[in-house]
Amino acid sequence: MTRWTTGNRQGRFRRSPLLHIAADEGSGPVVILVHGIASSSVTFQEVIPLLSSQHRVIAIDILGFGQSPAPEGCEYRLEDHVASLAATIRSLNLREPFVLVGHSLGSLIGTRYAALNRRGTLQGFRNRLTRHGAVSRVVLVGPPVYLSPQDIGDPRVRARVAAYLRAYDYLRTNKDFTIANAGIISRLLPKGIFEITTDNWTPFVKSLEHCIESQTVVSDIASLHVPIDVIYGALDQFIAPGSMTVIERMRHVTMHRVEANDHIIRRGIARVLVRVIEADAAASAEPIASDLR
Repeated sequence: MTRWTTGNRQGRFRRSPLLHIAADEGSGPVVILVHGIASSSVTFQEVIPLLSSQHRVIAIDILGFGQSPAPEGCEYRLEDHVASLAATIRSLNLREPFVLVGHSLGSLIGTRYAALNRRGTLQGFRNRLTRHGAVSRVVLVGPPVYLSPQDIGDPRVRARVAAYLRAYDYLRTNKDFTIANAGIISRLLPKGIFEITTDNWTPFVKSLEHCIESQTVVSDIASLHVPIDVIYGALDQFIAPGSMTVIERMRHVTMHRVEANDHIIRRGIARVLVRVIEADAAASAEPIASDLR
């Protein structure tokens, strides 16, 4: 495992490990794909072939999952995930804006990265971000948006979100139960889509507690000035009904509900995701085309 060296008194880290780049295919406008908890870049297996003919598609394994490092002593806070993502993106030496796509936990990491990037406050990268590309659009797939129950006015939504949080707490505190049931589910899916094992147990429970159960996604989305698309399956079992009302009311957010789809990025969600990205590329090209006339 990678050594995780501590930094200043606030507990930040001086050096963030680079993440594993699972795919870097095609050429054209850049799209960076960030998967979710207990998963890997296999999450995007339906997406990459559809995009790589017209885009440079980069799929990254998040900290502690897939083939990325699992640093000893890491708490897997949102800032830990973001710091490693930032270091990895910077290592790509991108010179043009890119679309950032996050699935599940990856959507929370992506919006936090974009928010800190916009403010120029990413740890260790202040004043150097614009030389290495900027986020032009954020696409969130199946984002688990959970406000703190006391901040939710609607009693029905408050009860639903509280139930989800209790369920996650149960999963974290019952290791044998969680791993056994995850094993049953993972056998029904392609390898790498959903895996909770003794090897990734620590990244799983700490990411669940520190990123999903305690999150900044609503304030991060509100702070952004780039277009944001939210794509979710009508049958997504990780989205509490009514929990996304607060973000769907924001003017720069466009919602895309995909019928007969769940949390996994299957063909239906993949096609919608590709349409959103292609529309973004077309819109970005319009001013260039008009300048040439």
